[in-house]
Amino acid sequence: MQFFFEVLIAGLLSGVMYALVALGYVLIYKASGVFNFAQGAMVFFAALTTAGLVDSGLSLWLAVPLTMVAMVVLGLLTEKFVLRPLVAQHEITLFMATIGLTFFIEGLAQAIWGANVRALDLGIEDVPLEWLLESANIAVSQFDLIASGIAAVLVTLLAIFFSKTKIGRALRAVADDHQAALSIGIPLQHIWGIVWAVAGFVALVAGLLWGARNGVQFALTFVALKALPVLILGGFTSVPGAIVGGLIIGASEKLAEVYLGPYVGGGIEGWFPYVLALLFLVVRPEGLFGERIIRRI
Repeated sequence: MQFFFEVLIAGLLSGVMYALVALGYVLIYKASGVFNFAQGAMVFFAALTTAGLVDSGLSLWLAVPLTMVAMVVLGLLTEKFVLRPLVAQHEITLFMATIGLTFFIEGLAQAIWGANVRALDLGIEDVPLEWLLESANIAVSQFDLIASGIAAVLVTLLAIFFSKTKIGRALRAVADDHQAALSIGIPLQHIWGIVWAVAGFVALVAGLLWGARNGVQFALTFVALKALPVLILGGFTSVPGAIVGGLIIGASEKLAEVYLGPYVGGGIEGWFPYVLALLFLVVRPEGLFGERIIRRI
């Protein structure tokens, strides 16, 4: 049972960080109806920029604010030059545009900073918590716990931002009906600019945490894609859904790797969440917290 709880806790902590990545997708989809496939590339760009600045001689405390400015600018430029000109186009056109944006951001990051794997030290040691190991004989990583705590705080603040603030209510109004939002004086371009800027900030935090954990490398884009099963389970428009979906995916992939992996040759942690999401689509395609949409055919 102790080993089971170790695996479960590790999965839940990973799930919180998956939820943070998924939140970037949710923010943009809620406000504009655009599925931003480039969110993973933004995570990679943020991590690589921070690591590159640190390797250039800057301190982490200076590199992070500079990267945050770069991510906000990247988000604003994306909204102005990619989303705004295509705002009246079909959803698939916008989706294809974000795919093209993905390759552009990935290439830009590597053109500026190179393609070598870099280490990113946030000053948090990846060691077992001694008090928990001594009291319950359960090994839980200090880094995973602190990183998950940071992610949980950010997710909570953004959830409050959506539900309690004037801008948050405007975001929800824009998500429900663009034309109705315009009719009552809500400026769509300003709202979309804010959303993309916040999504850039979320990508920065996710990039720092995952980059410090796994190293800053191109594989971070694939880690970000792990948010897709999270969105399928939780719903593309729900902040609570991103949290619950992240916890389910994080816990299930770790438990599956340990208890089912030996029967299928191992290595199922990478693809098990997608199988789970595929099965979930059959039962509830709109997700746990998504809105059921009924269309006349």
